[in-house]
Amino acid sequence: MADNGNIVHELSYVTANRFYIEIESQISASFSECSGLGVQVDKEVYFEGGVNEQQRIFLKQAKFDDVTLKRGITDDLVFWNWVSTILNPGKKERRNVNVLVFNQSGETMQCWTLIGAVPVGWKTAPLQASSSTVAIEELTLAYEGLKVVAKQGGGGASTKVQRDGSGFFPSN
Repeated sequence: MADNGNIVHELSYVTANRFYIEIESQISASFSECSGLGVQVDKEVYFEGGVNEQQRIFLKQAKFDDVTLKRGITDDLVFWNWVSTILNPGKKERRNVNVLVFNQSGETMQCWTLIGAVPVGWKTAPLQASSSTVAIEELTLAYEGLKVVAKQGGGGASTKVQRDGSGFFPSN
């Protein structure tokens, strides 16, 4: 859009309180918090003889932080059912998990897909007879990759994730 000959870019910001988590291709629950989403790329720094004003940086592997999802405890056991498959012998079930974030108008702004996610932790809040707060359960997920797409519609988190011939999960 042009305003007095200048190009004006309208930005629609994501608010931290408008998000959904999709597990098993559906929005499974109302979540009160999603934390820890991040990536860190390891690096090695080398100094070249005679070049005192610069350094050389070589990038190494990416490390993805664990994500913690929190919600009020309900009669829906989707978290526990997934964790229990990890605790039992046999094939460990990995899933792609979508984190959908919205703007103030309720439009989907971005979809962050945790590729090959697997639960590595589950816990509940302390139960206290004198407390009147909602009991919260936490699910901690480790994942093998991250894909970020702008203005992605809902849906599409595949539950049957298969590794390719090289042993990796597809990122598309």
